[in-house]
Amino acid sequence: MFSKVLIANRGEAAVRVIRACRDLGVRTVAVYSEADANCLHVRIADEAVCIGPAATGRSYLNVPHIVQAALMTGAEAIHPGTGFLSESAAFAEICIGYGLNFIGPLPETIWQLGDKARARTVMRDAGLPVMPGSDAPVRSLDDAKALAESLGYPVMLKAVNGGGGKGIRKLQSSQELVAAFPVAQAEASSAFGNPDIYLEKCIEDARHVEVQILGDRHGAIIHLGERDCSLQRRAQKVIEEAPASGLPMAVRDRLCTAAVVGARAANYVNAGTWEFLVDRDDNFHFMEANTRLQVEHPVTEAVTGIDMVRMQLEVASGGHLPWTQDQITIRGHAIECRITADDPLRNFAPDAGVVSRFDVPGGPGIRVDTHVVAGYEVPPFYDSLLAKVISFGADREEARVRMIRALGEYRIEGLATTVPFHSRLLSDPAFIAQATTTTFVERWLPTADWS
Repeated sequence: MFSKVLIANRGEAAVRVIRACRDLGVRTVAVYSEADANCLHVRIADEAVCIGPAATGRSYLNVPHIVQAALMTGAEAIHPGTGFLSESAAFAEICIGYGLNFIGPLPETIWQLGDKARARTVMRDAGLPVMPGSDAPVRSLDDAKALAESLGYPVMLKAVNGGGGKGIRKLQSSQELVAAFPVAQAEASSAFGNPDIYLEKCIEDARHVEVQILGDRHGAIIHLGERDCSLQRRAQKVIEEAPASGLPMAVRDRLCTAAVVGARAANYVNAGTWEFLVDRDDNFHFMEANTRLQVEHPVTEAVTGIDMVRMQLEVASGGHLPWTQDQITIRGHAIECRITADDPLRNFAPDAGVVSRFDVPGGPGIRVDTHVVAGYEVPPFYDSLLAKVISFGADREEARVRMIRALGEYRIEGLATTVPFHSRLLSDPAFIAQATTTTFVERWLPTADWS
């Protein structure tokens, strides 16, 4: 095991990795921007290094400064957390080139799967059912129009390097495609450094189901079951569950087996996620693979009892996965709510400011992952995630009731949050009846009662 790890991330993600390192007796190095000098991850790490001003390009995406901080502090490995550089093959290669272990997949795997169009081809060749769409980036409007007509509207226009719900547009007509195509290219170039985009057929009223993968450096690959991430707003996940309730066992088995087959085809090492759309007839289609730790990993930890970040560290240091597939057992049900500093009453406009009160819920079956404390000033420069509340119960209804109780106990004052949004969504009859799809939240919001 490593003796010291640098965490190339901030906030809740960095706190989560630091705690896993501490459980293993591994010393930690936090990096931070000037805007995050008082953030919790800086306070609880063994060492902390400022890597630049608030702007992400000059701090959390500043590879030379991050690598220099690791070398200067004697870190042996870098954990990229979630977001930022976590899916950068170039960053992984640079780490390795400087003798630093990258706690994630091999650079060539990140390169292979990070380009969504390329990943589709790799998975199709491995035998996975893939969403109908382009086999390569679509670089001209004429080609895009011809492909969209053959697929049939609606279609999804996506950045090949997109992630986290960014770089995705749903188009209903040729007119919308003509208007969106150049804008999408420009946005992809600005956000991801690559203007390439591709098209997929849009399957409406589908469920978004993903499978958690773990692989070690000795060829072992297993899955830890599936998660339902259908509840989304503007392609951003807001509530996740494990397992995917109501999914027939035969479909679940085929889905998880397909993810393992895909991971083997990509020579996958460490933690990763295979994402699928499941239609109303329970047919599933591969969408993309995420070569990093997912924000929603706690629900999988809850139902398997496996510390996934600890396993990332152990695998990266050369350890074997300690289980075979038949030893993995799913028990109970878990729900995660992403609490963000967004105002539901102002069309989810982001908010920032000082948190004057922060009372965290607790009790049986409740976990809160956060970097926020009373007095913390939420900066306007980064993702608006404040906390993740995870509930666990013997079944879905117990997990749901516990989550509603926990949200009722939550007190966050000083800025607007999505706590009321989650409370109402969890109480909706459609959620209770497990009748939600990827389009549910957008249809539900105009009718939501905020009184």
